[in-house]
Amino acid sequence: MHPFFQELKQGSEKLGLKLSDESLGLLLKYQDALVLWNKAYNLTAIRDPKEMLVKHLLDSLSILNDLPEGRLLDIGTGGGMPGMIIALCQPERQCVLLDSNGKKIRFLKQFIADLKLQNVIAVQTRVENPESIQALGKFDVITSRAFASLTDFVTASAPFMHESSVIASMKGLIPEDEVEQLKNQFSCEIIELRVPRLDEQRHLLLLKQI
Repeated sequence: MHPFFQELKQGSEKLGLKLSDESLGLLLKYQDALVLWNKAYNLTAIRDPKEMLVKHLLDSLSILNDLPEGRLLDIGTGGGMPGMIIALCQPERQCVLLDSNGKKIRFLKQFIADLKLQNVIAVQTRVENPESIQALGKFDVITSRAFASLTDFVTASAPFMHESSVIASMKGLIPEDEVEQLKNQFSCEIIELRVPRLDEQRHLLLLKQI
């Protein structure tokens, strides 16, 4: 058994998730691959696996229960957070992981190939690239953990949205001013998240076009 298996299982249960042993095993394979590639490619600033478990795996898992269903786009996925973690836990959901960083997308493509994952692809492109926008089409859910600005994330998401798409933005503190700026275009549901063993504020903002 993986040394972090029980820790991940208990953490996911505290988040109200009932993940199968298979899903937990896949998540730990992903973390092990991330640790290994990180030594050569600097995919994430967090290097300690125990810290990764909390700040990457559990942090990304904290949004699962509140995510709407449907095809998902993760913009600025980096090393795959939260998109890869969502894909591993929800094999029925089609996920596209998008980033402009070649090293990070190479890592994700290799991991997808190694595990023969059928429901997720990684795409290296800039989010505003017109050819990519046309090729990828529209999404039901657009998520990101990487955008500093909520308004920039909304702008980046717009070409990938249909009329009932939901933007799911992971945030620390609530960006009150930006939510206010967007209120004429988007309704915003703010969900407070509690990540086990993380003493920092976390929120999920679900934005829908009015």
